[in-house]
Parts: sequence; C-alpha cells; structure tokens
Amino acid sequence: MANNVSYDEEHKVAADDEQPAGRGAGELSSRRSQIVTAARELLESGGNDAVTMRAIANKLGIQAPSLYKHFPDKAALEAALVAATFVELADAFSQVARRSRHPLAALGRAYRGWATSHPHLYLLMTNRPLERERLPEGVEAAAAAPIVKACGGDPDRARAAWAFAHGMTSLELANRFPPGADLDAAWRSGLDALQQSTTTPNEGAHDEDPRTHH
Repeated sequence: MANNVSYDEEHKVAADDEQPAGRGAGELSSRRSQIVTAARELLESGGNDAVTMRAIANKLGIQAPSLYKHFPDKAALEAALVAATFVELADAFSQVARRSRHPLAALGRAYRGWATSHPHLYLLMTNRPLERERLPEGVEAAAAAPIVKACGGDPDRARAAWAFAHGMTSLELANRFPPGADLDAAWRSGLDALQQSTTTPNEGAHDEDPRTHH
C-alpha cells in the first residue's frame, strides 16, 4: 500500500473500487480524476517510465486491477492525461492572451515557461503522434484557439507560430543549443517578428517587460 495512507482511508478507497462499474457518472469521474492526477504526479517526478498501472495503484493505495475498470490500458490513461492538460492550457493561454497588448508574444513566453516547468508532460503531449480519436471533441481546438485568435484567425500562421515555439522549446529541453547561446534573445527575436506580422495590439491590455520572462 502507498505510504501515508491511513487504515480507514485505505479501506475506503478499496471499497469504492469494489463497487459495480455502473455507479453514477460523477463518482466514476471523480475516481478517474484521481487516477489521472496520480499518473501526472508520477510522470512529472520520474518521466514516462515511472508511470505504470502498478505504480499508480500503489500511489492511490488500491489494487492495480481496479484501475482497469476506468482505463483499459496505459494508452487510454495517457489520452485522458493529454485531454486534461489541453483543458488546463486552454484556460491558461486564454487568460494570458486577454491580459496582453501583444498576445502572440505573450503566448510564446507562456508556452516556453509551461513546457520548461513540465518537461516530461510536454514530451508526452508533443513527442509522439496525437491519438485524436481518443480525445474528447474540441479539447485540442480549445487549447489552440488563443494562438489562432492572436494570429488574426489565420490557422496557417498559427501553425507557423506554434512550430517556432515548439522547435525552440524542444531544442532547449534537449540541450541542443551551443553553450552560451542567448535563448532569451532568440525567443524575443522570433516572437517579435511573428507578432509584427500578425495582429494589432489588444487595446486596454498591457504587458510586463518581456525580458523578465522566459
């Protein structure tokens, strides 16, 4: 059993998982959320190899077979984690874009900051084919919507902006830039060029000095 789980808590969790699969949707959703959260914590701390059904079960203090009532395999669990992260990013990026007079540049800084703070999760999201058929409808589009809007509604320009941000981020995470490279300056140059080629500033919003951000 997982550490720091009391006898009562441990047996309450076990009893919950012994209930029939036809329980209320809210309760199932709650347990699925717990599993996804545990998977994310393992991923963030130990990388993809640390995310196993047994490790998740140990973390939650339950038996591993009970996980399969909620996720048939690891791929399904990873898809749920990707979907939850898209929802998180959609909200975060929307807030960033609304607050900024130069939303595309601000989104680039936010993208870099999030990815470098969550490198294992970022790789799960971007370093493999996206199994869209496993995702709830609309979650990917919602996460992309702020950048599309910042690019004047032009999806091709938005893809180009994302390609720049993803390429820079991936190279940074892989330590592929030469020693001493000024990555902040490279990001500023790229984001400034992209911003100048897209939309007019958001009136009424304001940016902090971009040099204070990643």
